[in-house]
Amino acid sequence: MRMPLFGSGYDAIRGVRGLLLSFPVALFAGAVLTDVTYLRTAELQWTNFSAWLISAALIFGGLVTAWAFVEAVFGWRSRARLVRLGYLGPWVAAWVLGLVNAFKHSQDAWSSVGVFGLILSILCAVLSLIAGFLAFSGATTLREDAR
Repeated sequence: MRMPLFGSGYDAIRGVRGLLLSFPVALFAGAVLTDVTYLRTAELQWTNFSAWLISAALIFGGLVTAWAFVEAVFGWRSRARLVRLGYLGPWVAAWVLGLVNAFKHSQDAWSSVGVFGLILSILCAVLSLIAGFLAFSGATTLREDAR
């Protein structure tokens, strides 16, 4: 039996998913830290950092969502198709809340973050961590018996 050089096709797809999903998880978490820093120091530049981090997380989040559609197309005939895409629910919720958060952070000056902006940042970070956990835990894989 010949072994594939780089593993199975699904392993390669899963690797790209991990690469793409790691960016928004880190960027949303960084936005929480910069929001807390802004609320403690009232230095306006921290709101700009938060807005940049959230914007970058949304860009990479779009790539994560697009890659989920690639996974769905290539895994269409698999029995575990829906199970493998279980991370997509929390991820889409995080992305939508991130979009609302980006609009909140784009407000003028001192009112741009506040408690509501911090809560949105925390929710985005937690939901993206949940999506990352679901994407790489055993909960979203279906082990098929060897024939």
